[in-house]
Amino acid sequence: MEKIKSKTIVFITGAYVSNRCWDDWGRYFQSQGYTTVAPAWPQKEGDPAALRGRQPDMALAAVDLAQVLDTYISAIKKLPEKPILIGHSFGGMMTQVLLNKGYGVAGVAIHAVPPKGVFPYEINFLKSNTAALGFFSTVNTTYLMPFKTWQFAFTNGMSLAEQQTSYEQLTIPESRRAIRGALSSEAKVDFKKPQGPLLILAGSEDQCIPPGLCERVYARYQNGSVVDFKLKKRNHYVLGLPTWKEDADEILQWIAQH
Repeated sequence: MEKIKSKTIVFITGAYVSNRCWDDWGRYFQSQGYTTVAPAWPQKEGDPAALRGRQPDMALAAVDLAQVLDTYISAIKKLPEKPILIGHSFGGMMTQVLLNKGYGVAGVAIHAVPPKGVFPYEINFLKSNTAALGFFSTVNTTYLMPFKTWQFAFTNGMSLAEQQTSYEQLTIPESRRAIRGALSSEAKVDFKKPQGPLLILAGSEDQCIPPGLCERVYARYQNGSVVDFKLKKRNHYVLGLPTWKEDADEILQWIAQH
């Protein structure tokens, strides 16, 4: 397999949060000679507090997974070269889908939602995400993660002040339609198709995406794919923890090795 030569990175944001979660990451990778973009999902551009003020947001409620993927595909097609894809959570699932379709030279899936075909039965996953799927409510309204769920799903183990600050800085309303897309063919990955390189990162403290779920996804990739797996002591707020730079460094080293 050819070495990764691309110096372009597309950051793919997960559900429930603003694309501003990548601000520090973007600056860091730019300082290392990369061009980076972190497109917002449709109807999710702007200040998190202002977006929360639009809850319930009917325009966002209409957005589905196909539209979110199309936003990233459009951004990728405008780039001068095929990028490295780095996604977190729901964005980690989309990273795998887009890499599988040939839109990236490599991918990093950080604490990723599983692609279709790997069923998440872990209790903590269900506790963190079932309300957003909205099986007992309409998809025609948006979901805003309550602070209590944020404490459990994203920021467990952190101080109350850190939990509150991170909630105010990042949480935004979410499209239930897009979230349900994870159960559709839009979220499908052909695990038998040789591809890569792909790095799957998991966190031992992650309650939203338990590490065993990431391991089961890793195990599905067939021979012929270059897929690596790393487990570290992190919760789901991995992108904003004090250890984020250490993780970004490791990703840089992994890119250099491939």
